[in-house]
Amino acid sequence: MCDVKDWFGLLARVVTGGVWIVAGALKLPDPAGSVRAVRAYELLPEAVVPTVGYLLPTLEIVIGVGLLLGLLTRGAALLSALLFLAFIVGIASAWARGLQIDCGCFGGGGPKANASDDYPWEIARDVGLLALSLWLVVRPSSRFSLDGLLFRPTTSEGIPDVEEVR
Repeated sequence: MCDVKDWFGLLARVVTGGVWIVAGALKLPDPAGSVRAVRAYELLPEAVVPTVGYLLPTLEIVIGVGLLLGLLTRGAALLSALLFLAFIVGIASAWARGLQIDCGCFGGGGPKANASDDYPWEIARDVGLLALSLWLVVRPSSRFSLDGLLFRPTTSEGIPDVEEVR
């Protein structure tokens, strides 16, 4: 039987998955921009900045596709939550240190005049997305997920139990 929590799970998957896919896709055409955005935070050792900058867009898309399809939802949601937490810490750190940088969340990155005016909104957005991700970590079950098709309970005869499919 499906309840409102399953529908909320679907909404959480579509919103967070969609955000990750858009964010990653907008960064893919400009990998140097992604590296520039990571570097602008001045948090990571320079030796790892290019690797993180180049891999981040692909990771975002993979997480987004997993969430959107509801495939390995708990794992994708956990990675999503960890990335949102890292981004919240990064933006808060930039704000606390007086850096004026574009968050690089949807491409771009680097110095930006009056960027600190955007930091509260960016942190609030990421906190909301973190909450949706954590919901999916705790309760990954949702409507129209591949997890529900691939990993559904079976009867003792090995036949999928249709009553248990969400």
